[in-house]
Amino acid sequence: MPTSSASTLKNDRFLRALARQPVDRTPVWMMRQAGRYLPEYLQTRAEARDFMSLCRNAELACEVTLQPLRRYALDAAILFSDILTIPDAMGLGLHFVAGEGPRFHHPVRDRATIEALPVLTAETDLDYVMNAVRTIRGALNGDVPLIGFSGSPWTLATYMVEGGPSKDFGIIKGMLYREPDTLHLLLSKLAEAVTDYLNAQIRSGAQAIQIFDTWGGVLTTPAYQAFSLDYMTRIVNGLIREHDGRHIPIVLFTKNGGQWVEQIAASGCDAVGLDWTTELGSARARVGDQVALQGNMDPTVLLGSPDAIRSEVKRTLESFGHGQGHVFNLGHGISQHTPPENVSVFIDTLHELSPQFHR
Repeated sequence: MPTSSASTLKNDRFLRALARQPVDRTPVWMMRQAGRYLPEYLQTRAEARDFMSLCRNAELACEVTLQPLRRYALDAAILFSDILTIPDAMGLGLHFVAGEGPRFHHPVRDRATIEALPVLTAETDLDYVMNAVRTIRGALNGDVPLIGFSGSPWTLATYMVEGGPSKDFGIIKGMLYREPDTLHLLLSKLAEAVTDYLNAQIRSGAQAIQIFDTWGGVLTTPAYQAFSLDYMTRIVNGLIREHDGRHIPIVLFTKNGGQWVEQIAASGCDAVGLDWTTELGSARARVGDQVALQGNMDPTVLLGSPDAIRSEVKRTLESFGHGQGHVFNLGHGISQHTPPENVSVFIDTLHELSPQFHR
């Protein structure tokens, strides 16, 4: 399916904000915007029977990607997939345990196992993701841009080494301090795989890229630079940056990474995603016009009253202040317990208040 030309994109507010160009109002999308808080998502997921079957079915992945756009005036769609597609394709036996999340039958914890990991070719080994990207781009018909994504090498490695979620990351941190060369080998392999994976998404139609470094914030500053940010920088330098007549912007999001905003901004990315623990105004003062900023309302605000939601939207806009280069988002994924009507309050308030920050 051919992708639309650049001239047919009807709403480029998101891409303009990432380029720090003038917009009429602050663009918005939400991390995990297609998800369990929407009853229509739950219905589609039940039809697919399990999460990865939903991801692997291009038509159903397209359907859930579009569902939040039908409800809310969002400025971008994000590919419906999972951050663990790469280790799954490497044969680690991804499965999901109720109440616990993703698990791997075959964690990687020694050099020999890491050396034996296959080199992936995203176009073939992860073709279902590319099919979903092409299907979604066609269905969007240029209404809004499509965001592709991947987990960061460090974040993928935490799941691959720990075997699933972790509270203290003791196994992978033990490897980091005991066998740093072994961990660097794993991260190098993952950086190569992520670069190929994201470039395949771009060729298939993704118009912006976000790298999710969910667990970078558990590291010390030197370890973050060496074991997380250096590899994300390597990926940024290896990505296609012009495609389909447009610049392809890159957003780096490290949860709990606000203390490193200057270093992240120096990676070559177009925007730094922030969680709610860093004030936007403070981050903006630190990086100036070097990059755009994305974020950063606490998603649990959406569990509150309409007045609380309106107040926090206003406060977040005021924190960034007037001018260009802000994409409004949550500081992490939306909670599955969020009432859909509260999202309407959030989006409507943003549309009402944000134009004054762009005059």
